Amino acid sequence: MTKHGKRYQEATKLVEAERVYSPQDAIELAKKVATVKFDETVELHLRTGLDPRHADQQVRGVALLPHGLGRRVRVLVFAQGEAERIASEAGADIVGGDELAKRIEDGWLEFDVAIAIPEMMGRVGRLGRILGRRGLMPNPRSGTVIAAQDLPRAIRDAKQGRVEFRLDRTAIIHAPVGKVSFEPDKLLENMGSIVEAVVKAKPSGAKGQYIRSATLTTSMGPGIRLDLSSTLTLASA
Repeated sequence: MTKHGKRYQEATKLVEAERVYSPQDAIELAKKVATVKFDETVELHLRTGLDPRHADQQVRGVALLPHGLGRRVRVLVFAQGEAERIASEAGADIVGGDELAKRIEDGWLEFDVAIAIPEMMGRVGRLGRILGRRGLMPNPRSGTVIAAQDLPRAIRDAKQGRVEFRLDRTAIIHAPVGKVSFEPDKLLENMGSIVEAVVKAKPSGAKGQYIRSATLTTSMGPGIRLDLSSTLTLASA
């Protein structure tokens, strides 16, 4: 059983265990219970009624946060020739081909998002075991395997606040919303973008209630139960 420190125990006293909070109230409370010295990340956790064992009940998608994530995003692009020039001019932090793949095989992973043009996937594929475990593997379904002419848009989206989400083995979707230091309305709008993207990503094999509960938390704070109805309403706000 996890043993929490005194600061966490004090924070839990501010959260009413039996209460469900509106998104607005939950955000205000999350900011109040965040008392550590660094700028914590605010996170949204959605428990679904899906069965991760079935292929037709998988969820994977992308949300573009209007106010970003509050941190610098390092974008790596696997490209060569003209595509390499386009990526560099579009602001990619690292661009390359075989030599880049070799650096990653040797253990270098100092980037946050990886994008590739289709022609490079034959070489990038061998990195699946390394990148896949960290959620960094380029994938057409998440919009990170794209044609050279679309690289500027993809790089811009990644730097501005592109969040990938997927169903985990416990049927929960986790996504960062922003930083505790953000204004409440910005966190609320970011949350709305995530909820909207998750709702649109509902798989064809979903049965019964798709999203069963929602919780807001910070990196070091306790979970705050969200009122599900008002949370899902954010998708159409």
